[in-house]
Amino acid sequence: MDEKKFQKRIENFTCENCGTKIKGDGYTNHCSNCLWSKHVDINPGDRKETCKGLMKPIGINLKEGEYILIHRCLKCGKEMKNKISKKDNFDLITKLSQKPHLEQSDTIRKHV
Repeated sequence: MDEKKFQKRIENFTCENCGTKIKGDGYTNHCSNCLWSKHVDINPGDRKETCKGLMKPIGINLKEGEYILIHRCLKCGKEMKNKISKKDNFDLITKLSQKPHLEQSDTIRKHV
């Protein structure tokens, strides 16, 4: 039997980039304050990725009317796309969307 591609997990966590305490809702995969993430999943929610590197927010895409946050793992280089949340820091999302894709990440590093 095939494993589901998405597994909902309600987990609270402390952001390893800025230290903000985040309350999970089952879909939370990045810090709502600084937008950083951690490379823990192969498929959303499975927690099977062994890399465990921090993932820097590097861009924003618009897909079917929704903003998509792009992360790049600082350890292995993998890029992943994630939907933004209403709780996310919209000022940082705006900054990300206004800068060239390759240079965006430095403006939001260690944002508190």
